[in-house]
Amino acid sequence: MNYVYLNRALRFLFVLGIAVFLLIGAFYLSKITYPFLIGLAIALFINPLVNFFHKKTKMPRSLAVIIVLILVFSIFAGAITLLIAEIVSSTDQLARIVPKQLDTLISYIEHFIAAQIIPFYNQITNLFDHLGSGQQETILKNIRNAGSVIGATLGDFIQRFFKFIPTIISWFPNAASVIIFSLLATFFISKDWARLSAKGRHLVPAVAKKSSQSVLLELKKALFGFIKAQFTLISLTTIIILIGLLILRVNYAVTVALITGLVDLLPYVGTGLIFVPWIIYEAITGDIGLAIGLAVLYMIVIVQRQLIEPKVLSSNIGLDPLATLIALFIGFKLIGFLGLIIGPVTLVILTTLHRANVFRDIWVFIKGKETPQ
Repeated sequence: MNYVYLNRALRFLFVLGIAVFLLIGAFYLSKITYPFLIGLAIALFINPLVNFFHKKTKMPRSLAVIIVLILVFSIFAGAITLLIAEIVSSTDQLARIVPKQLDTLISYIEHFIAAQIIPFYNQITNLFDHLGSGQQETILKNIRNAGSVIGATLGDFIQRFFKFIPTIISWFPNAASVIIFSLLATFFISKDWARLSAKGRHLVPAVAKKSSQSVLLELKKALFGFIKAQFTLISLTTIIILIGLLILRVNYAVTVALITGLVDLLPYVGTGLIFVPWIIYEAITGDIGLAIGLAVLYMIVIVQRQLIEPKVLSSNIGLDPLATLIALFIGFKLIGFLGLIIGPVTLVILTTLHRANVFRDIWVFIKGKETPQ
């Protein structure tokens, strides 16, 4: 009996070691090969369209890949161009409105300083003059200490900012090289898709072939589902903002809604990057009605995002809404913004492995065959 348990423990440690080795290896390997992983994802995405052109028009597959890549990026560039054109068309009007709004804001700040800050300063000065010399010295010392801390913090921030500028500048050549290598990888992977697929099937052991095919099929479905889910969420956010701005009779509602919808992709800040300063400005300048309306619209956007995101992700990826919500929360807490992507992807992988009976096979391997007593 002790031999059986020892055998199981050794098998379990062996499986655990293999799993840890594969995870660590995949992590470090992905840091080096991520342009080719991006190319693989793009090739997977465009492969149905490439097959359509290749089979229906009888053109060489390499030419079909080039045409599809040009078509996809033309659509993407066209959408960006339309968005920029919409924004530029409103630039002249915004250039006339924004200076007036800044003048209004500056006038309000000047009035606030004259009416509130200066009288308050005078009161503090009078109180300070009535204090003893020891109390005055203590207050001045604390003020100097606070000033030193603020100055040091500000100086450290400025120093870090200027040190970060070369990193930002160096990012552009790196981004260009990643784009070039990703496109080249996409071309060669998509062009030789059949040969690479056959070679991959040949390398996979016969025992794991069925499970691996099931896993890849589920992951492919999840990838397309995730892209569809993100597009759906951005579209819903944009439509809700557009309807709200039209109800509030805000000028350039279409432009603002499009920009805010795209900003919704940004980590942490999202639509708050547009709404929060806007609400504060309208409240300061006295348009309380518009400020309240924008605040209500902002709350609606946040609530619908939190309520709909798990449901949209679960319906498009094929996961339980509660499990998706848990994966989103845990991923965000552990990794941050990337966790909102990695969390559901990890859940998809685990669910796919479970459906493919991979965990059952591993458990059978760990248990082994019990020796008859």
